[in-house]
Amino acid sequence: MNVEISWEGDAKFTGTSGSGHTIVMDGPPDHGGKNQGPRPMEMLLMGLGGCTSFDVMSILKKSRQDVLECRAEIKAERADEIPSVFTSIHIHFLVRGNNLKDSLVDRAVKLSAEKYCSASIMLEKGGVDISHSYELIGA
Repeated sequence: MNVEISWEGDAKFTGTSGSGHTIVMDGPPDHGGKNQGPRPMEMLLMGLGGCTSFDVMSILKKSRQDVLECRAEIKAERADEIPSVFTSIHIHFLVRGNNLKDSLVDRAVKLSAEKYCSASIMLEKGGVDISHSYELIGA
């Protein structure tokens, strides 16, 4: 897996993935940016959210759960000193569907957290406290 990051001037960068997709990242005005894209650390959180959501949905599909919507709300705390690393991250899944089984959603979230989500496991090994929760919403 590889990506390329190109400086576009000021605090703006374009990232291109090995699969050919691009994303613009930019800093806030007080750091020379124009707020034209997410911050790099926000991208890291979005990557984490995408990774764990992919796992959860894959597991729920295999469990034959009738999921209509799955959303992951992620809240993170960062250290006050530089480097401003993530110190804690909480991932809350909102899963909406028909006749969802609580035990299967719980299992999917736990399997992602403990076995499958490379991003989550890597961040935890780096000292980030990551917690998970979920909420079932009837269709």
